[in-house]
This record gives sequence, C-alpha cells and structure tokens, in this order.
Amino acid sequence: MAIRDTADRDAVRQPRRSRHLRRLGRVALPALLAVGLPQAVVAGAGPAQAAPRPDSAVVDSTRHRGNSVALTFDDGPNPTDTPALLAVLREHHVKAVFCLWGDHVEAYPELVRAIVADGHALCNHSMHHDDMAGWSPEQIRADLERTSAAIRAAAPGAPIRWFRAPYGSWGAAPEVAAGLGMQPLGWRLAVGDWEPPGTDELVRRLQEGITPGAVVLLHDGGGDRSQTVEAVDRVIPVLRAAGWRFDQPARRG
Repeated sequence: MAIRDTADRDAVRQPRRSRHLRRLGRVALPALLAVGLPQAVVAGAGPAQAAPRPDSAVVDSTRHRGNSVALTFDDGPNPTDTPALLAVLREHHVKAVFCLWGDHVEAYPELVRAIVADGHALCNHSMHHDDMAGWSPEQIRADLERTSAAIRAAAPGAPIRWFRAPYGSWGAAPEVAAGLGMQPLGWRLAVGDWEPPGTDELVRRLQEGITPGAVVLLHDGGGDRSQTVEAVDRVIPVLRAAGWRFDQPARRG
C-alpha cells in the first residue's frame, strides 16, 4: 500500500524511532550519571537545593517568622523522663530538638534511636558537659567529634544539625562547631527547670516568657525532669490554641 501523506509516514516510522530512543536512553543515562548529573535533574524534579552551610553565629530564633517557637531539651537521654517526654510530644504532634550529652548517649543508645524514630532533631551537647570556655580549638574539636561519633553509633545516619555549649559557655566552640557542620544553638528563653520550681511555675514562665521566634531551653536529663514533662504537656495545647506554631531552630545565624 502506498503511503499517502506525512502523517502516514510518521505512523510507520514511530515504532522504529521509539526503539531507537529507548536504546539511546539505555546508553546515555548511565553515561550522564557517571559524569555527575544531579539526581534531581535526571528525575525531572529540578535542580537540587543545597542545605545552608553553618556559620559561627549562635542562633536563638526559629526557622520561620511570626508566632513560632522551638522547644529544645538538654542533657538527655534520661531513662525515666525522656520516654515520658517523647510520649507527650507524640500525643501533641510536636517535633523538638534534643541536645544530647555524650555519656548519656553511650549509656542509653536505644533512647537516641527512639528520639530519631519519632522524627525529632539532634544536637551535640558535648561528651561530659564540661565548661569549654577556656579550651583550645583542638580540645573542643576532639570532644565534639567524640560526641558525634557516639550519637552516630547509636543512630547511624541521623543528622546532627546543631551544637549547644554546656552552660552556654562558648569560648572557641562556635567556630569549631561550624567547621564540623553544626550550627551553634543558643536560646532566648530559659525557664530554670533545672531547679526545679514546680510544674505550675514552669507553665507560668513558659506562657509569660515565650516571644515570637524564640528558641526555648528545657531539660529532659541531668536530674528529675518530671515537672518539665508535665509542664510541656500542659502548655502545648494552650500555646497552640493561642495561635502559636511549633518550629525548628534556624539553620544559620
């Protein structure tokens, strides 16, 4: 049968062209991947967005503006209060940051895995909770690397995005932490839950002290933190009803 027009000729050639393109794809795509074509481009998702590199500024604000607050918990994990706190955060659908004390990480690695499994973020809080203000950069680096290694041994693959100096005593730590890929993490509100002053007083301090964009310092380790757990359980629904959002800290100063 004679081919009468262009459309007919294209219809006949299409199967041959498709086979040719499939063969080309099988050869070309591995070659492109071999020279480093970004995966997002191959997948058609657009160019990959690089995460911001940490700097040495100590951040004390949330990632987003407005009535947002970031809850952070220091000195854990604690075998009594960390599981109770995780249950409270899970019930209220809030994600927090846990600043982990290296000695406690090695003692309770299963709790680190539980923190990660619930979708919370991790922060390096040093190995022994020492005051680093007078330490050399080399001493600080060794401590931070050892702490991060303990966290990674407990929860392989979990990112450690922040570092918080014990007592807020920074010294040369911000520059060292940034060089290791961790943003120094401070706070705008500390409610003194290490005393502890009583659950009602903690709730009052949280309600009256939180300001838009604040990083809040609390504790799930270092002592009996049951008052903190109870206060968090009570204050989350109050804040949420007042229009507050629970956020993560900023990734860069």
